[in-house]
Amino acid sequence: MMNFDYVRPASVAEAIGAATEPGSVYLASGTNLLDLMKGGVSRPSRLVDVTRLPGLDRVERLADGSLRIGAMVRNADLAHDPDFAKAYPAVAEALLSGASGQLRNAATVGGNLLQRTRCAYFYDVASACNRRAPGAGCDARHGENRLHAVLGWSEGCIATHPSDFCVPLVALDAVVEIEGKRGRRELSLEALHRLPGDTPERETALEPGDLIVALRLPAEARSFAAHGRYIKLRERTSYAFAVVSAAASLRIEQGRIGEARLALGGVAAKPWRARAAERLLAGASLDAAVYREAARAALADAKPSGDNAFKIELAQRIVVRALTLAAAGTPALMPALPGSPFSSVSGTRA
Repeated sequence: MMNFDYVRPASVAEAIGAATEPGSVYLASGTNLLDLMKGGVSRPSRLVDVTRLPGLDRVERLADGSLRIGAMVRNADLAHDPDFAKAYPAVAEALLSGASGQLRNAATVGGNLLQRTRCAYFYDVASACNRRAPGAGCDARHGENRLHAVLGWSEGCIATHPSDFCVPLVALDAVVEIEGKRGRRELSLEALHRLPGDTPERETALEPGDLIVALRLPAEARSFAAHGRYIKLRERTSYAFAVVSAAASLRIEQGRIGEARLALGGVAAKPWRARAAERLLAGASLDAAVYREAARAALADAKPSGDNAFKIELAQRIVVRALTLAAAGTPALMPALPGSPFSSVSGTRA
């Protein structure tokens, strides 16, 4: 690990000033960053510690009915908050399906949004990776790539975004609040992460010095509380990233789908909002054939980036499963294995 400076600012403005200097990165819990530094993948010259900045660890219900979550709120604290889990069940389930209990106790909301891809070639400094070294090439493209992207990928990068938390947040139109050199601005979470295109090293829309200070869920997100699920298929039951995942939230009116929200994880370099499927589901009956049609629409533009054609069919099946579980109703109790595709379909308990 290279030598670096360590700065602990006393205010957001001071943090932004420090982080604007080239080679600077923000440090929260470090559950991703420190691993990258130890492996030589990330080599910052300055760490700007934001863990003690005032006001970033609060959860607030705003006057317009939206929920504002500070960037330093811990994942476990948010997921285990009974009021939060009741109002946003798919988000709580996604949080509890990610990482391990120890990591969830440390990891922060803001850090979760900005975690880097888990592509093995990105982590291996001996491999060519355009994200790590622009112009180097992408060894994953013709390497071991069965878990890589099937949507939105380019010849420059076929990596996937690893977050579970982000998937239902994108479906529910979450917004991030950002402080930077130009002051405060807001950005939809869907627009925060970028597809690789010709510049895979530009992973987000953030500018140098930008600091995510909060995440906000709109008031409308609560209207999906009765029918919201997150389903994640992984290669082992615990402490693994999604092969594919799906968040489904429905508003059911008179036995039909009044509105649907659907997003996928593990399929692209960003959480993937399935808007074509949402349009198809609006006004439709609660029927397995409808769910299968929606799943096909969600993956209509998918294509293999290597030895991963199976992910397209697998993602369609997870979409059907997520819609089936969401239609059955949010369980009265959080499933013993949150996010598991083997959860009960009864809608009463897990």
